[in-house]
Amino acid sequence: MSADPQAPATLLARGITRALEQLGYASLVEFPLANRRRADILALGRSGDLIIIEIKSSVADFRSDRKWILYRDFADRLYFAVTNDFPALLIPDECGLIVADGFGAAILRHGASTPLAPARRKALTLRFALAAASRLRRQLDPEAGWLPEVM
Repeated sequence: MSADPQAPATLLARGITRALEQLGYASLVEFPLANRRRADILALGRSGDLIIIEIKSSVADFRSDRKWILYRDFADRLYFAVTNDFPALLIPDECGLIVADGFGAAILRHGASTPLAPARRKALTLRFALAAASRLRRQLDPEAGWLPEVM
């Protein structure tokens, strides 16, 4: 995702996180995973479930990026989020499908559920909490931004 607040992926992330909040999920964007990849969005549900949303702002973006396969081991479900004009048939059946814009999103399909092992769930949930607290601290104290994010 681009750091530009008006970039297509950034706008989609805003709409997706708004919709996830209404569904009871807390979301973090650009979440670093233990395999050195970065999930566009990692969301933690009320029941402790973890989902990853991979944002694709174009067909070219989708076709050029296959790293999403490596995200499966870090979430109970994996979703692709696309714009309304994206050809949904390109999204693999085992993945969920979200249609989004800068204002909201709708889940059109839930992908296959692959429950995390308890130890991985605990580790990811703890990393999620530490990352969220660290990001909040940096918002409250921008001068502390030079300190690394605790992971």
